[in-house]
Amino acid sequence: MSLKFQNGIDKARIFRFLQNTALSTLCFHRRKVHMARNNSPKVQVLYDLCKNNFTPSGTPPPSPQDVQKLSSLLDTFGPKDVGLKEESPDDDQGLGIFGLNQQTRVDRWVQPITYLDIHECNSFTMCIFCFPTSSVIPLHDHPGMTVFSKLLYGSMHVKGYDWVEPAIIQDNKGLNYPRVRLAKLAVDKVLTAPCVTSVLHPKSGGNLHCFTAVTPCAVLDILTPPYRENLGRKCTYYKDHPYSTFGSGAQIDNGKEEEYAWLAEIGTPDELYMHTGLYTGPAIQA
Repeated sequence: MSLKFQNGIDKARIFRFLQNTALSTLCFHRRKVHMARNNSPKVQVLYDLCKNNFTPSGTPPPSPQDVQKLSSLLDTFGPKDVGLKEESPDDDQGLGIFGLNQQTRVDRWVQPITYLDIHECNSFTMCIFCFPTSSVIPLHDHPGMTVFSKLLYGSMHVKGYDWVEPAIIQDNKGLNYPRVRLAKLAVDKVLTAPCVTSVLHPKSGGNLHCFTAVTPCAVLDILTPPYRENLGRKCTYYKDHPYSTFGSGAQIDNGKEEEYAWLAEIGTPDELYMHTGLYTGPAIQA
């Protein structure tokens, strides 16, 4: 074999070796990147999903595919994924990670709901509400919004309505007879974790709802688009009255009378007792 031919074979072997080494290094790097993505905190994956699918206007609303994708991810969340620990009824502070000792403990009925802000932008809000037993977020609306609610621990009663369309309004004279609008009951049940994510839409699913804590509990909420009063998305509170309260002048197309209620707009209820806490779960890379 000539020296020239041998040198050619050696060069070819060296080239193949370098090529295989480069490919192996590239594949290893890709595996590392893939592993790093898989190791991202769930809350980061949730943020990325919201960022890529939600808009500031909320128009059009999230597609059924986007709703399913986000709901499936939220279904896997537990308190540890957002830096909370589950509370027991014996340690009922409604403060999530902000546990107080026995010396500083006060009566249950004066304990506030704790609001934890995870992230807020023009397209969506990510937040947590930590409830002590029997605390209530009164009946309120989410105009033009889609809301995902994931119960992280505990038990909660949820009652929700949707407006009857076209609108049926009763204008009643006198202070004791407020202006009311007809709504139909959409949900009235107790949720106990672990359970699937609840979703309400602009005109269905119980867009007007109230939460009552049966036990200490916490809810992870995603609201899209977020409340913005200057854009017509103001949080309004209501009081529900039985259908029979204001007569039967309104025609009910389907269902029974007990499935309907008259809703009267009210100011922010005095019993709404809430304060802001500090979110200490996994940080989000925005």
